Amino acid sequence: MLKYLWITLAVIVLDQISKQLAEYYLVYHVPVPVMPSFNLTLSYNPGAAFSFLSEAGEWKRWFFIILGLIVSAVIFVWLRKLPATDKWVAIALGFILGGALGNMIDRMFNEGLVIDFIQVYYGEWSWPIFNIADSAISIGVAILLFDAVFDGNKKVKQDA
Repeated sequence: MLKYLWITLAVIVLDQISKQLAEYYLVYHVPVPVMPSFNLTLSYNPGAAFSFLSEAGEWKRWFFIILGLIVSAVIFVWLRKLPATDKWVAIALGFILGGALGNMIDRMFNEGLVIDFIQVYYGEWSWPIFNIADSAISIGVAILLFDAVFDGNKKVKQDA
């Protein structure tokens, strides 16, 4: 199932190019309206999802890099051992791996910061600013959940 690693590579490339463009064209925390409820806004996240541990010390940079390496290795081994029938799981893992590596690259080369630039909002409410890597992880998790619910039901019925 390693043939689905092209998804991982595509996510990393799109993520890194989009982040470089965001840094080049956007001004820190100055929203650029794209359409209603959607801005491009350059931000730097020193923590994990939703700025978790953003106030922690320098150790968090290395913690997240090491965690990213471990998670990536686990996903890679999982992908290698998948049966050919688990196509959707392989696709999901390709997205998750690409997102994890995209954000890990940021942490390694941007002093522990992850570049974010996609802002979704409604009125005064705003979702935390995110990036392509975060989106890829979310898409991968959604595919895994969908597969677990629907394909998992097929497997349970087959086993019964």
